[in-house]
Amino acid sequence: MSMFSTGILVLTSPIHTLRIAPVLRSAAQLVERTLYVHLHPGLNLCGGGGQARPVFIPPAVDLCSLITRLYSNAADVCSHLDVRVLLTHIHPPSNMGGPFPTPQSLSHSPEVLLTDFPLQDPAQSHQVTQCLQGYAGRCYACQPGLPSVLLRPQPATPHEESESGAKEPQGDGKPLETYPDVVVGGTFDRLHGAHKTLLNVSCLLATRRFLIGVCDQGMLKKKVLKELIQPYHLRVEKLHEFLRDVRPSLQVEIVPLDDPLGVSVVDPLLRCIVVSEETRKGGEAVNRTRIKNGLPALVLHEIQLLKDAHHSETEEEKISSSSLRSRLLGTLLIPPKDAPHLPLQPYVIGLTGGSGSGKSAVAKRLEDLGAVRIDCDKLGHQVYEPDTAAYHRVVEEFGSDILNEDKSINRRALGKKVFGKQDRLKALTDIVWPEIALLVKNIISQAREQGKDVCVLDAAVLLEAGWTDMVHEVWVTIIPEEEAVSRIIDRDGVSPEDAQRRLQSQGSNAQRLEHANVVLSTLWEPEVTRKQVLKAWNLLQKRMQQRRAAL
Repeated sequence: MSMFSTGILVLTSPIHTLRIAPVLRSAAQLVERTLYVHLHPGLNLCGGGGQARPVFIPPAVDLCSLITRLYSNAADVCSHLDVRVLLTHIHPPSNMGGPFPTPQSLSHSPEVLLTDFPLQDPAQSHQVTQCLQGYAGRCYACQPGLPSVLLRPQPATPHEESESGAKEPQGDGKPLETYPDVVVGGTFDRLHGAHKTLLNVSCLLATRRFLIGVCDQGMLKKKVLKELIQPYHLRVEKLHEFLRDVRPSLQVEIVPLDDPLGVSVVDPLLRCIVVSEETRKGGEAVNRTRIKNGLPALVLHEIQLLKDAHHSETEEEKISSSSLRSRLLGTLLIPPKDAPHLPLQPYVIGLTGGSGSGKSAVAKRLEDLGAVRIDCDKLGHQVYEPDTAAYHRVVEEFGSDILNEDKSINRRALGKKVFGKQDRLKALTDIVWPEIALLVKNIISQAREQGKDVCVLDAAVLLEAGWTDMVHEVWVTIIPEEEAVSRIIDRDGVSPEDAQRRLQSQGSNAQRLEHANVVLSTLWEPEVTRKQVLKAWNLLQKRMQQRRAAL
Protein backbone atom coordinates (compact mmCIF):
# COMPACT_ATOMS: atom_id res chain seq x y z
CA MET A 1 0.00 0.00 0.00
CA SER A 2 1.21 3.54 -0.76
CA MET A 3 2.39 5.96 1.93
CA PHE A 4 0.14 8.68 3.32
CA SER A 5 1.27 12.03 4.71
CA THR A 6 -1.18 12.17 7.64
CA GLY A 7 -3.24 9.52 9.43
CA ILE A 8 -5.56 9.05 12.40
CA LEU A 9 -4.90 5.99 14.56
CA VAL A 10 -7.91 4.92 16.64
CA LEU A 11 -6.65 2.79 19.54
CA THR A 12 -9.34 0.45 20.89
CA SER A 13 -7.34 -2.00 23.05
CA PRO A 14 -7.87 -1.81 26.82
CA ILE A 15 -5.18 0.37 28.42
CA HIS A 16 -3.33 -2.40 30.25
CA THR A 17 -3.22 -4.85 27.33
CA LEU A 18 -2.19 -2.31 24.66
CA ARG A 19 1.18 -3.13 23.09
CA ILE A 20 2.06 0.31 21.78
CA ALA A 21 5.39 -0.18 19.98
CA PRO A 22 4.19 -2.84 17.48
CA VAL A 23 1.09 -0.77 16.64
CA LEU A 24 3.14 2.40 16.09
CA ARG A 25 5.66 0.50 13.98
CA SER A 26 2.85 -0.80 11.75
CA ALA A 27 1.36 2.71 11.47
CA ALA A 28 4.76 4.14 10.52
CA GLN A 29 4.86 1.82 7.49
CA LEU A 30 1.86 3.72 6.10
CA VAL A 31 2.16 7.28 7.45
CA GLU A 32 5.24 9.42 6.85
CA ARG A 33 4.60 12.83 8.47
CA THR A 34 1.82 13.31 11.06
CA LEU A 35 0.09 10.59 13.09
CA TYR A 36 -2.91 11.66 15.18
CA VAL A 37 -3.80 9.19 17.96
CA HIS A 38 -7.39 8.91 19.24
CA LEU A 39 -7.79 6.91 22.46
CA HIS A 40 -10.99 4.92 22.95
CA PRO A 41 -10.18 1.81 25.05
CA GLY A 42 -12.82 -0.88 24.61
CA LEU A 43 -14.42 0.60 21.48
CA ASN A 44 -16.31 -2.07 19.50
CA LEU A 45 -16.14 -1.50 15.75
CA CYS A 46 -18.25 -4.48 14.72
CA GLY A 47 -21.27 -4.29 17.01
CA GLY A 48 -24.47 -2.31 17.14
CA GLY A 49 -25.21 -2.32 13.42
CA GLY A 50 -21.90 -0.73 12.53
CA GLN A 51 -22.66 2.46 14.43
CA ALA A 52 -19.89 3.08 16.98
CA ARG A 53 -20.56 6.51 18.45
CA PRO A 54 -17.98 8.82 20.02
CA VAL A 55 -18.45 9.38 23.74
CA PHE A 56 -16.75 11.48 26.38
CA ILE A 57 -14.13 9.67 28.47
CA PRO A 58 -13.23 10.88 31.98
CA PRO A 59 -9.57 11.80 32.60
CA ALA A 60 -7.90 9.11 34.69
CA VAL A 61 -4.44 8.49 36.13
CA ASP A 62 -4.13 5.48 33.79
CA LEU A 63 -4.69 7.76 30.81
CA CYS A 64 -1.70 9.91 31.83
CA SER A 65 0.44 6.77 32.04
CA LEU A 66 -0.76 5.64 28.62
CA ILE A 67 0.07 9.01 27.05
CA THR A 68 3.56 8.89 28.55
CA ARG A 69 4.07 5.37 27.18
CA LEU A 70 2.77 6.42 23.76
CA TYR A 71 5.21 9.28 23.34
CA SER A 72 8.08 7.25 24.80
CA ASN A 73 7.47 4.38 22.35
CA ALA A 74 6.98 6.81 19.46
CA ALA A 75 10.41 8.34 20.13
CA ASP A 76 11.88 4.84 20.03
CA VAL A 77 10.20 3.21 17.02
CA CYS A 78 8.99 6.08 14.78
CA SER A 79 10.92 9.22 15.76
CA HIS A 80 10.48 10.64 12.24
CA LEU A 81 6.71 10.95 12.79
CA ASP A 82 4.99 13.93 14.39
CA VAL A 83 2.75 12.00 16.81
CA ARG A 84 -0.09 13.94 18.50
CA VAL A 85 -2.47 12.40 21.05
CA LEU A 86 -5.91 14.03 20.69
CA LEU A 87 -7.92 14.85 23.83
CA THR A 88 -11.08 16.60 22.61
CA HIS A 89 -13.29 13.69 23.75
CA ILE A 90 -11.73 13.48 27.25
CA HIS A 91 -13.64 15.53 29.83
CA PRO A 92 -14.19 15.54 33.59
CA PRO A 93 -17.54 13.94 34.56
CA SER A 94 -19.11 17.35 35.35
CA ASN A 95 -18.60 18.39 31.71
CA MET A 96 -19.79 15.17 30.11
CA GLY A 97 -23.50 15.80 30.02
CA GLY A 98 -23.68 17.82 26.79
CA PRO A 99 -23.72 16.56 23.21
CA PHE A 100 -20.50 15.47 21.58
CA PRO A 101 -18.93 18.45 19.75
CA THR A 102 -19.11 18.90 16.00
CA PRO A 103 -16.28 17.19 14.09
CA GLN A 104 -12.98 18.87 14.92
CA SER A 105 -10.78 20.31 12.16
CA LEU A 106 -7.14 19.27 12.41
CA SER A 107 -4.05 21.21 11.28
CA HIS A 108 -3.18 18.46 8.78
CA SER A 109 -5.96 16.81 6.80
CA PRO A 110 -6.14 13.06 7.47
CA GLU A 111 -5.53 10.86 4.44
CA VAL A 112 -5.94 7.43 6.05
CA LEU A 113 -7.68 5.87 9.07
CA LEU A 114 -5.90 3.19 11.09
CA THR A 115 -6.97 1.07 14.03
CA ASP A 116 -5.63 -1.71 16.24
CA PHE A 117 -9.15 -3.23 16.53
CA PRO A 118 -8.68 -7.03 16.59
CA LEU A 119 -10.73 -8.62 13.82
CA GLN A 120 -11.98 -12.06 14.86
CA ASP A 121 -13.83 -12.90 11.64
CA PRO A 122 -12.31 -11.83 8.27
CA ALA A 123 -15.83 -11.64 6.85
CA GLN A 124 -16.47 -8.62 9.08
CA SER A 125 -13.60 -6.61 7.61
CA HIS A 126 -15.82 -4.41 5.41
CA GLN A 127 -18.26 -3.76 8.28
CA VAL A 128 -15.41 -2.74 10.60
CA THR A 129 -13.79 -0.34 8.12
CA GLN A 130 -17.18 1.28 7.43
CA CYS A 131 -17.78 1.63 11.14
CA LEU A 132 -14.29 3.14 11.60
CA GLN A 133 -15.00 5.70 8.85
CA GLY A 134 -18.29 6.67 10.45
CA TYR A 135 -16.79 6.90 13.93
CA ALA A 136 -13.76 8.97 12.87
CA GLY A 137 -15.98 11.22 10.72
CA ARG A 138 -18.09 12.11 13.75
CA CYS A 139 -14.98 13.03 15.74
CA TYR A 140 -12.86 14.81 13.12
CA ALA A 141 -13.37 16.67 9.84
CA CYS A 142 -12.41 13.90 7.39
CA GLN A 143 -13.05 13.42 3.69
CA PRO A 144 -15.75 10.75 3.29
CA GLY A 145 -14.52 7.34 2.20
CA LEU A 146 -10.97 7.70 3.51
CA PRO A 147 -8.90 4.53 3.11
CA SER A 148 -9.14 2.46 6.30
CA VAL A 149 -6.56 -0.05 7.50
CA LEU A 150 -6.88 -2.63 10.26
CA LEU A 151 -3.32 -2.93 11.50
CA ARG A 152 -1.81 -6.36 11.96
CA PRO A 153 1.18 -5.51 14.15
CA GLN A 154 4.05 -7.94 14.58
CA PRO A 155 4.65 -9.13 18.16
CA ALA A 156 6.68 -6.85 20.41
CA THR A 157 10.42 -7.50 20.72
CA PRO A 158 11.70 -8.64 24.16
CA HIS A 159 13.09 -5.12 24.70
CA GLU A 160 9.69 -3.58 23.91
CA GLU A 161 7.89 -6.08 26.15
CA SER A 162 10.09 -5.01 29.06
CA GLU A 163 9.55 -1.34 28.23
CA SER A 164 5.82 -1.60 27.52
CA GLY A 165 4.55 -1.19 31.07
CA ALA A 166 4.14 2.29 32.44
CA LYS A 167 6.94 3.35 34.77
CA GLU A 168 4.38 5.10 36.97
CA PRO A 169 2.11 3.11 39.30
CA GLN A 170 -1.09 1.99 37.61
CA GLY A 171 -4.10 4.09 38.57
CA ASP A 172 -6.71 1.30 38.20
CA GLY A 173 -9.18 3.79 36.74
CA LYS A 174 -8.57 6.36 39.49
CA PRO A 175 -9.93 9.79 38.41
CA LEU A 176 -7.37 12.47 37.66
CA GLU A 177 -7.55 15.61 39.79
CA THR A 178 -8.21 18.58 37.48
CA TYR A 179 -7.78 22.34 37.93
CA PRO A 180 -9.26 25.39 36.17
CA ASP A 181 -5.86 27.05 35.55
CA VAL A 182 -2.59 25.19 34.94
CA VAL A 183 0.89 26.55 34.17
CA VAL A 184 4.12 25.13 32.68
CA GLY A 185 7.40 26.65 31.53
CA GLY A 186 10.09 25.57 29.09
CA THR A 187 12.06 26.31 25.95
CA PHE A 188 9.87 24.15 23.66
CA ASP A 189 12.46 24.05 20.91
CA ARG A 190 11.45 21.63 18.11
CA LEU A 191 8.60 19.90 19.93
CA HIS A 192 9.59 16.35 20.84
CA GLY A 193 8.04 13.49 22.81
CA ALA A 194 8.95 14.86 26.24
CA HIS A 195 7.43 18.26 25.39
CA LYS A 196 4.32 16.58 24.03
CA THR A 197 3.93 14.45 27.17
CA LEU A 198 4.15 17.60 29.31
CA LEU A 199 1.65 19.45 27.11
CA ASN A 200 -0.82 16.55 26.83
CA VAL A 201 -0.83 15.86 30.58
CA SER A 202 -1.27 19.60 31.26
CA CYS A 203 -4.22 19.63 28.84
CA LEU A 204 -5.80 16.76 30.80
CA LEU A 205 -5.30 18.61 34.10
CA ALA A 206 -6.61 22.01 32.93
CA THR A 207 -10.33 22.56 32.52
CA ARG A 208 -10.32 26.26 31.59
CA ARG A 209 -6.95 27.92 30.96
CA PHE A 210 -3.46 26.67 30.12
CA LEU A 211 -0.66 29.21 30.70
CA ILE A 212 2.75 28.52 29.11
CA GLY A 213 5.95 30.46 29.77
CA VAL A 214 8.36 30.08 26.84
CA CYS A 215 12.05 30.83 27.48
CA ASP A 216 13.26 33.93 25.66
CA GLN A 217 16.59 35.81 25.36
CA GLY A 218 18.17 35.84 28.85
CA MET A 219 16.86 32.34 29.62
CA LEU A 220 18.61 30.90 26.55
CA LYS A 221 22.16 32.07 27.28
CA LYS A 222 23.34 28.85 28.95
CA LYS A 223 21.55 26.42 26.63
CA VAL A 224 23.71 23.98 24.64
CA LEU A 225 23.92 25.08 20.98
CA LYS A 226 21.65 28.02 21.76
CA GLU A 227 22.37 29.40 18.27
CA LEU A 228 20.29 26.58 16.80
CA ILE A 229 17.24 27.22 19.01
CA GLN A 230 14.28 28.19 16.86
CA PRO A 231 13.16 31.85 17.06
CA TYR A 232 10.67 32.60 19.84
CA HIS A 233 7.83 33.40 17.41
CA LEU A 234 8.26 30.07 15.62
CA ARG A 235 8.27 28.07 18.87
CA VAL A 236 5.07 29.84 19.94
CA GLU A 237 3.46 29.21 16.56
CA LYS A 238 4.25 25.47 16.79
CA LEU A 239 2.84 25.32 20.34
CA HIS A 240 -0.41 26.97 19.27
CA GLU A 241 -0.79 24.57 16.34
CA PHE A 242 -0.14 21.50 18.50
CA LEU A 243 -2.56 22.62 21.24
CA ARG A 244 -5.31 23.54 18.75
CA ASP A 245 -5.17 19.93 17.59
CA VAL A 246 -4.86 18.34 21.02
CA ARG A 247 -7.39 20.38 23.04
CA PRO A 248 -9.09 23.20 21.08
CA SER A 249 -11.53 23.99 23.91
CA LEU A 250 -8.77 25.20 26.27
CA GLN A 251 -7.94 28.87 26.63
CA VAL A 252 -4.20 28.88 25.83
CA GLU A 253 -2.00 31.80 26.89
CA ILE A 254 1.70 31.87 25.90
CA VAL A 255 4.03 34.46 27.41
CA PRO A 256 7.80 35.06 27.15
CA LEU A 257 9.83 33.75 30.08
CA ASP A 258 12.78 36.06 30.84
CA ASP A 259 13.50 34.74 34.34
CA PRO A 260 13.08 31.30 35.94
CA LEU A 261 9.84 32.19 37.79
CA GLY A 262 7.93 34.38 35.33
CA VAL A 263 4.18 34.96 35.69
CA SER A 264 3.70 31.82 37.78
CA VAL A 265 4.55 33.78 40.95
CA VAL A 266 2.08 36.64 40.37
CA ASP A 267 -1.00 35.07 38.74
CA PRO A 268 -3.63 34.55 41.50
CA LEU A 269 -5.85 32.23 39.40
CA LEU A 270 -3.26 29.48 38.92
CA ARG A 271 -3.82 26.27 40.87
CA CYS A 272 -1.36 23.72 39.44
CA ILE A 273 2.13 23.67 37.90
CA VAL A 274 3.31 20.66 35.89
CA VAL A 275 6.97 19.71 36.46
CA SER A 276 9.31 16.82 35.78
CA GLU A 277 11.66 15.24 38.31
CA GLU A 278 14.32 17.53 36.80
CA THR A 279 12.32 20.77 37.21
CA ARG A 280 10.61 19.95 40.53
CA LYS A 281 13.01 22.25 42.43
CA GLY A 282 11.97 25.08 40.12
CA GLY A 283 8.33 24.39 40.99
CA GLU A 284 9.19 24.50 44.69
CA ALA A 285 10.95 27.85 44.15
CA VAL A 286 7.78 29.15 42.45
CA ASN A 287 5.73 28.17 45.52
CA ARG A 288 8.14 29.83 47.96
CA THR A 289 7.85 33.09 46.02
CA ARG A 290 4.05 32.80 45.68
CA ILE A 291 3.74 32.42 49.45
CA LYS A 292 5.96 35.51 49.93
CA ASN A 293 3.65 37.32 47.51
CA GLY A 294 0.60 36.32 49.56
CA LEU A 295 -0.66 33.81 46.99
CA PRO A 296 -1.59 30.15 47.58
CA ALA A 297 1.01 27.50 46.72
CA LEU A 298 0.42 25.55 43.51
CA VAL A 299 -0.14 21.82 43.34
CA LEU A 300 3.02 20.27 41.86
CA HIS A 301 2.04 17.58 39.34
CA GLU A 302 5.18 15.64 38.44
CA ILE A 303 5.61 13.71 35.19
CA GLN A 304 8.42 11.28 34.44
CA LEU A 305 11.30 12.05 32.08
CA LEU A 306 11.31 10.05 28.84
CA LYS A 307 14.44 8.00 28.15
CA ASP A 308 16.11 8.52 24.77
CA ALA A 309 16.85 5.11 23.27
CA HIS A 310 18.98 6.73 20.56
CA HIS A 311 21.21 9.00 22.67
CA SER A 312 24.96 9.05 22.02
CA GLU A 313 27.70 9.20 24.64
CA THR A 314 27.81 13.01 24.45
CA GLU A 315 24.02 13.40 24.77
CA GLU A 316 21.66 13.25 27.72
CA GLU A 317 19.92 9.98 28.57
CA LYS A 318 16.55 11.73 28.52
CA ILE A 319 14.82 13.00 25.40
CA SER A 320 15.94 16.62 25.20
CA SER A 321 16.07 19.54 22.79
CA SER A 322 19.84 19.88 23.27
CA SER A 323 20.34 16.30 22.00
CA LEU A 324 18.10 17.00 19.01
CA ARG A 325 20.04 20.19 18.27
CA SER A 326 23.35 18.30 18.43
CA ARG A 327 21.96 15.86 15.84
CA LEU A 328 21.40 18.78 13.46
CA LEU A 329 25.16 19.40 13.34
CA GLY A 330 26.56 18.31 9.98
CA THR A 331 23.12 18.01 8.38
CA LEU A 332 21.68 20.30 5.71
CA LEU A 333 19.64 22.92 7.60
CA ILE A 334 18.80 25.11 4.60
CA PRO A 335 18.94 23.92 0.97
CA PRO A 336 21.69 25.68 -1.01
CA LYS A 337 20.65 28.48 -3.34
CA ASP A 338 20.77 27.84 -7.06
CA ALA A 339 24.11 29.02 -8.45
CA PRO A 340 23.86 28.68 -12.25
CA HIS A 341 26.93 30.94 -12.66
CA LEU A 342 29.14 28.37 -10.86
CA PRO A 343 30.56 25.30 -12.65
CA LEU A 344 29.24 21.99 -11.29
CA GLN A 345 32.76 20.77 -10.55
CA PRO A 346 34.43 21.21 -8.21
CA TYR A 347 31.65 21.71 -5.67
CA VAL A 348 32.82 24.57 -3.45
CA ILE A 349 32.13 24.74 0.29
CA GLY A 350 32.61 28.13 1.94
CA LEU A 351 33.71 27.41 5.54
CA THR A 352 33.63 30.25 8.05
CA GLY A 353 33.45 30.80 11.81
CA GLY A 354 34.56 33.14 14.55
CA SER A 355 38.03 33.22 16.07
CA GLY A 356 38.68 30.10 18.17
CA SER A 357 35.71 28.21 16.70
CA GLY A 358 37.85 25.39 15.29
CA LYS A 359 37.22 26.34 11.67
CA SER A 360 40.72 25.48 10.49
CA ALA A 361 40.63 22.11 12.31
CA VAL A 362 37.40 21.28 10.45
CA ALA A 363 38.96 22.42 7.15
CA LYS A 364 41.91 20.10 7.79
CA ARG A 365 39.58 17.16 8.45
CA LEU A 366 37.75 17.88 5.20
CA GLU A 367 41.11 17.99 3.41
CA ASP A 368 41.93 14.57 4.87
CA LEU A 369 38.65 13.29 3.41
CA GLY A 370 39.66 14.44 -0.08
CA ALA A 371 38.69 18.10 -0.39
CA VAL A 372 41.07 20.71 -1.83
CA ARG A 373 41.61 23.18 1.02
CA ILE A 374 41.96 26.85 0.09
CA ASP A 375 43.43 28.67 3.11
CA CYS A 376 42.50 32.35 2.75
CA ASP A 377 44.81 33.33 5.63
CA LYS A 378 47.78 32.06 3.60
CA LEU A 379 46.49 33.76 0.46
CA GLY A 380 46.15 36.97 2.47
CA HIS A 381 49.88 36.81 3.23
CA GLN A 382 50.66 36.22 -0.45
CA VAL A 383 48.86 39.36 -1.67
CA TYR A 384 51.07 41.51 0.62
CA GLU A 385 54.29 40.16 -0.91
CA PRO A 386 56.55 42.75 -2.64
CA ASP A 387 55.90 43.48 -6.33
CA THR A 388 52.29 42.25 -6.24
CA ALA A 389 49.48 44.60 -7.36
CA ALA A 390 48.07 44.78 -3.84
CA TYR A 391 51.50 45.52 -2.31
CA HIS A 392 51.97 48.69 -4.37
CA ARG A 393 48.44 49.92 -3.76
CA VAL A 394 48.69 49.33 0.02
CA VAL A 395 51.99 51.23 0.26
CA GLU A 396 50.53 54.06 -1.81
CA GLU A 397 47.42 54.22 0.38
CA PHE A 398 49.05 53.86 3.83
CA GLY A 399 52.58 55.20 3.36
CA SER A 400 56.10 53.74 3.27
CA ASP A 401 56.33 53.83 7.09
CA ILE A 402 54.50 50.50 7.15
CA LEU A 403 57.50 48.79 5.48
CA ASN A 404 60.18 46.73 7.20
CA GLU A 405 63.85 47.24 6.32
CA ASP A 406 63.63 44.52 3.66
CA LYS A 407 60.67 46.44 2.08
CA SER A 408 58.13 43.81 3.17
CA ILE A 409 54.90 45.11 4.70
CA ASN A 410 54.91 45.17 8.51
CA ARG A 411 51.43 43.75 9.21
CA ARG A 412 51.51 44.98 12.81
CA ALA A 413 52.27 48.58 11.74
CA LEU A 414 49.55 48.38 9.09
CA GLY A 415 47.12 47.00 11.67
CA LYS A 416 47.67 49.99 13.94
CA LYS A 417 46.69 52.32 11.09
CA VAL A 418 43.33 50.63 10.53
CA PHE A 419 42.40 49.39 14.03
CA GLY A 420 39.15 51.00 15.17
CA LYS A 421 38.89 53.12 12.01
CA GLN A 422 36.15 51.76 9.79
CA ASP A 423 36.96 53.99 6.79
CA ARG A 424 40.67 53.04 6.81
CA LEU A 425 39.89 49.35 7.30
CA LYS A 426 37.52 49.49 4.34
CA ALA A 427 40.19 51.16 2.24
CA LEU A 428 42.51 48.23 3.02
CA THR A 429 39.97 45.45 2.44
CA ASP A 430 38.86 47.08 -0.85
CA ILE A 431 42.44 46.52 -2.04
CA VAL A 432 43.17 43.11 -0.51
CA TRP A 433 39.91 41.12 -0.74
CA PRO A 434 39.51 41.28 -4.54
CA GLU A 435 43.13 40.11 -4.96
CA ILE A 436 42.53 37.15 -2.60
CA ALA A 437 39.35 36.32 -4.57
CA LEU A 438 41.40 36.16 -7.80
CA LEU A 439 43.83 33.70 -6.20
CA VAL A 440 40.88 31.61 -4.93
CA LYS A 441 39.36 31.44 -8.42
CA ASN A 442 42.71 30.33 -9.86
CA ILE A 443 42.98 27.48 -7.33
CA ILE A 444 39.39 26.38 -8.05
CA SER A 445 40.19 26.36 -11.79
CA GLN A 446 43.30 24.24 -11.16
CA ALA A 447 41.21 21.83 -9.05
CA ARG A 448 38.73 21.55 -11.95
CA GLU A 449 41.54 20.71 -14.38
CA GLN A 450 42.79 18.06 -11.96
CA GLY A 451 39.29 16.50 -11.76
CA LYS A 452 38.82 17.29 -8.05
CA ASP A 453 35.25 16.99 -6.73
CA VAL A 454 35.24 19.32 -3.71
CA CYS A 455 37.03 22.51 -2.66
CA VAL A 456 36.78 24.01 0.83
CA LEU A 457 37.25 27.76 0.99
CA ASP A 458 38.54 28.27 4.55
CA ALA A 459 37.75 31.96 5.11
CA ALA A 460 37.05 33.85 8.33
CA VAL A 461 35.76 36.81 6.26
CA LEU A 462 33.74 34.75 3.78
CA LEU A 463 30.55 36.73 4.43
CA GLU A 464 32.11 40.17 5.00
CA ALA A 465 34.14 39.92 1.78
CA GLY A 466 31.10 38.86 -0.25
CA TRP A 467 32.76 35.62 -1.34
CA THR A 468 29.54 33.58 -1.03
CA ASP A 469 29.08 34.08 -4.79
CA MET A 470 32.10 31.78 -5.27
CA VAL A 471 30.66 28.86 -3.25
CA HIS A 472 27.81 26.37 -3.61
CA GLU A 473 27.21 26.01 0.15
CA VAL A 474 28.14 27.89 3.33
CA TRP A 475 29.29 25.86 6.35
CA VAL A 476 29.71 27.58 9.72
CA THR A 477 31.59 26.46 12.84
CA ILE A 478 30.21 27.66 16.18
CA ILE A 479 31.17 27.44 19.85
CA PRO A 480 29.94 29.45 22.89
CA GLU A 481 31.58 32.84 23.31
CA GLU A 482 33.13 31.95 26.69
CA GLU A 483 34.78 28.88 25.14
CA ALA A 484 36.06 30.97 22.20
CA VAL A 485 37.57 33.54 24.63
CA SER A 486 39.30 30.76 26.58
CA ARG A 487 40.76 29.25 23.39
CA ILE A 488 42.02 32.60 22.09
CA ILE A 489 43.75 33.31 25.43
CA ASP A 490 45.44 29.87 25.40
CA ARG A 491 46.40 30.05 21.72
CA ASP A 492 47.59 33.64 21.41
CA GLY A 493 48.58 34.55 24.97
CA VAL A 494 46.35 37.66 25.02
CA SER A 495 44.33 39.06 27.91
CA PRO A 496 40.63 38.14 28.35
CA GLU A 497 39.72 41.72 27.41
CA ASP A 498 41.71 41.53 24.15
CA ALA A 499 40.18 38.15 23.32
CA GLN A 500 36.69 39.56 23.96
CA ARG A 501 37.43 42.62 21.79
CA ARG A 502 38.64 40.40 18.96
CA LEU A 503 35.41 38.43 18.99
CA GLN A 504 33.28 41.57 19.15
CA SER A 505 35.09 43.04 16.14
CA GLN A 506 33.91 40.04 14.07
CA GLY A 507 30.39 39.11 13.04
CA SER A 508 28.27 37.18 15.53
CA ASN A 509 27.33 33.52 15.33
CA ALA A 510 23.72 34.60 14.78
CA GLN A 511 24.73 36.65 11.71
CA ARG A 512 26.73 33.75 10.26
CA LEU A 513 23.92 31.29 10.86
CA GLU A 514 21.58 33.36 8.68
CA HIS A 515 23.71 32.17 5.74
CA ALA A 516 24.56 28.66 6.98
CA ASN A 517 23.51 25.60 5.01
CA VAL A 518 25.44 23.34 7.40
CA VAL A 519 26.53 24.02 11.00
CA LEU A 520 29.36 22.27 12.88
CA SER A 521 30.67 22.63 16.42
CA THR A 522 34.05 21.72 17.88
CA LEU A 523 32.80 22.11 21.47
CA TRP A 524 33.38 18.46 22.41
CA GLU A 525 36.22 15.96 22.16
CA PRO A 526 38.12 15.71 18.81
CA GLU A 527 36.52 12.31 18.14
CA VAL A 528 33.05 13.93 18.30
CA THR A 529 34.20 16.55 15.78
CA ARG A 530 35.61 13.82 13.54
CA LYS A 531 32.27 11.96 13.48
CA GLN A 532 30.40 15.21 12.88
CA VAL A 533 32.60 16.19 9.91
CA LEU A 534 32.38 12.66 8.49
CA LYS A 535 28.56 12.83 8.70
CA ALA A 536 28.58 16.22 6.93
CA TRP A 537 30.96 14.87 4.25
CA ASN A 538 28.89 11.73 3.60
CA LEU A 539 25.67 13.74 3.33
CA LEU A 540 27.44 16.14 0.95
CA GLN A 541 28.48 13.21 -1.27
CA LYS A 542 24.82 12.11 -1.44
CA ARG A 543 23.70 15.64 -2.41
CA MET A 544 26.33 15.83 -5.13
CA GLN A 545 25.31 12.39 -6.43
CA GLN A 546 21.63 13.44 -6.55
CA ARG A 547 22.61 16.66 -8.30
CA ARG A 548 24.56 14.77 -10.98
CA ALA A 549 21.68 12.30 -11.43
CA ALA A 550 19.22 15.17 -11.93
CA LEU A 551 21.24 16.63 -14.84
